[in-house]
Amino acid sequence: MTQHTDERAPRTTQETPPTGRRLPLLDVLRGAAILGTLMTNVWIFTGPGAEWGALEAGTDTGAVEAVFSVLANGKFLSLLTILFGVGLAIQYASAARRGQPWPGRYRWRALFLFAEGTVHFVLVFAWDVLMGYAVTALLVAWLLTRSERAQRRVMWWAAGIHLTFMALLTAALATAGGDDGGGDGGGVSGEVVDLYAHGSYLDQIAFRLENAIALRMEPVLTFCLLLFLFLLGVRLFRAGAFGADETGRRLRSRLLAWGLGLGLPLNAAATLAGPDFFLLARYGAAPLLAVGYIGLIGALVDRVRRPGPLMTGLTSVGRTALSGYVLQNALCVLVSYGIGLGLAERLGDTGPWWVVGLWVTVCAILMAGSTLWLRRFSAGPLESIQKWALRH
Repeated sequence: MTQHTDERAPRTTQETPPTGRRLPLLDVLRGAAILGTLMTNVWIFTGPGAEWGALEAGTDTGAVEAVFSVLANGKFLSLLTILFGVGLAIQYASAARRGQPWPGRYRWRALFLFAEGTVHFVLVFAWDVLMGYAVTALLVAWLLTRSERAQRRVMWWAAGIHLTFMALLTAALATAGGDDGGGDGGGVSGEVVDLYAHGSYLDQIAFRLENAIALRMEPVLTFCLLLFLFLLGVRLFRAGAFGADETGRRLRSRLLAWGLGLGLPLNAAATLAGPDFFLLARYGAAPLLAVGYIGLIGALVDRVRRPGPLMTGLTSVGRTALSGYVLQNALCVLVSYGIGLGLAERLGDTGPWWVVGLWVTVCAILMAGSTLWLRRFSAGPLESIQKWALRH
């Protein structure tokens, strides 16, 4: 029977694990998602105009950046979103085992995440994802008190609305591009480029606040996608897709076949089609490839008999995902912008390989740092602050 109040204890389902033990694959996937999002964001930090430049990027993407785009742009963001849905389903199941009301105190956790995202947006990175996740989590937390049928209906309606909206926006962009005669859009203004290359930290904060509406449009335009991916994560968790048993392996093999089999060619085609198809590439085809990544990473983890440095590092980053996400952005700010080393301007004409090197270096720092941190502490620094704040 459908519940009619969001304060009732959640129902225990057959898919709920009997204990609260961690699923190792989830930590590896979270680590891959965190480092994978940087594969896209690193080009934002190092490009002309940085955060604002991402809105006015031209058409002269090089081969290396194009490869990164096919493999990463929107894919690991979608994977991270699915995993947020998985995390929400795990917390729902935990509340069921304890007989606690739902959403109950989870509302405060979502609101705290929104506050963290707001601080991150203002002080570090304009393309923050935490604020959008917090709002979506509040809605999905309520939806988990509804029937399975209602959840499926919302999930597929959200997907349909999102794809229709992206198709209409893409058609509008293509039409506008044709009317303009295929111009390059004028590039990024020199004033904005100078702001990130030579402006003060306070000037950059003021710029984000003055342009907050434009810089916060992504989670608004893609809200239906976030809703779909959260609910997809819930369904995959309840189906057992992340378990180490035969059911999990069978489901992941299907995700691998469908996700990579359709996702790779669709993403390559959308990327090669040009900037007019950016929305369909990042928000249409990318989630399909993200599902394939779950299957691919799962297949690789299944074959690991003794975890090496790479898997250990990914697991550690996954266990400190929030801290790692914020830290990698802060490091790129200090390396790329004029308030730090200013390498975006100094190395801007030397080619793309220094950007690839920056990504590799930051990934190595996060994997090594999180591994060392977890030898002494049970959670990441921001995760610990969140737990402490929610206890008081």
